[in-house]
Amino acid sequence: MAQFDDLDTAILRELQVDARRTNRDVAAAVGVAPTTALDRTRALRDRGVIRGATLDVDLAALGRGVQALVAVRVRPPSRANIEGFRTWAAALPEVVGVFVTSGSEDFLLHLAVPDLDHLYAFVIDRLTERPEVADVRTSVVYEHLRAQVVLPAPDPGPKGGRARGGGRRRRTP
Repeated sequence: MAQFDDLDTAILRELQVDARRTNRDVAAAVGVAPTTALDRTRALRDRGVIRGATLDVDLAALGRGVQALVAVRVRPPSRANIEGFRTWAAALPEVVGVFVTSGSEDFLLHLAVPDLDHLYAFVIDRLTERPEVADVRTSVVYEHLRAQVVLPAPDPGPKGGRARGGGRRRRTP
């Protein structure tokens, strides 16, 4: 796992709140010189931590007010079927996310459609018509909450949770 110090974490937090902020604004928010903030941000990009910036849109304002999660089981679960279905599903305009999963389903599709009639038509007319689709389970999303900021995982410390030095403490008189 990549190592992150407090400055890396602070820069990531600030950029995730608003990726359009100027470097000068980010530097002021984290308490460093603009050149330091720029160097650190470039290093995070070079390490592949920052992969780009995206635009958050209101799906309902785009006429896609109904969201659903559709669990799909593919049979037989061959590499060709999994990769073919993944490529097909990812290219569909109704699909806003594709998760390749383990367990009883092979995929979880995140859909955004205008209404329940469109959802029904998508599931019945498009998904179930695919020969490799063995089972489909649909759940309508009432509300979708997302973390606005995702920070690095905390350092777990030494393996086993013990302090260095054998793990024994000396008693002091």
